[in-house]
Amino acid sequence: MIKDKSKLRFAQAIKRCMLKDSIDSISVAQIAEESGLSRQTFYRHFLDKYDLINWYFDQLLFESFKEMGKGKTVFDGLVRKFKYIQSEQLFFTVSFQSDSQNSLKTHDYEMIRDFYIDLITDKTGNNPDESMTFSVELYCQGAVFKTVDWLQKGMKETPEELAHLMIQAMPDPMKILFKTLTIL
Repeated sequence: MIKDKSKLRFAQAIKRCMLKDSIDSISVAQIAEESGLSRQTFYRHFLDKYDLINWYFDQLLFESFKEMGKGKTVFDGLVRKFKYIQSEQLFFTVSFQSDSQNSLKTHDYEMIRDFYIDLITDKTGNNPDESMTFSVELYCQGAVFKTVDWLQKGMKETPEELAHLMIQAMPDPMKILFKTLTIL
């Protein structure tokens, strides 16, 4: 899945650093040392450690979103996302703790918001109106919050149970549209 070996080495390195330190206390120098690569190489690929975290998150979750609308449903995509998060529990638990400007929480929100907006645009041929955009943004904010909450509370629900709860909580305008588009 991940083709760039240097980027993957940095991702593996930050995961090892997370075993000992919080994201906010991990430095690029530590990540570079742990990876066996230089800081210069790090900065050729990433703006900062949060950019690395966001890149790795994108790599892990790209497939779960990519398949939606190609015979897969929102439920299927959410289950895959939560299974990825579950399989990388330490990475996501530590990464979601940071509230910095370029944090994973912000990145996850932007990623899923853009995904849903693009999906609606692609499926309908039109940009969503202001009301639908508001529903999507509100839903995505809540979804990120509940995903972090699920992680922090020990992931008591299965990925399928959490996906079901997320769909139940979806605003009616989104549910109605997604059912019409046969992706819910």
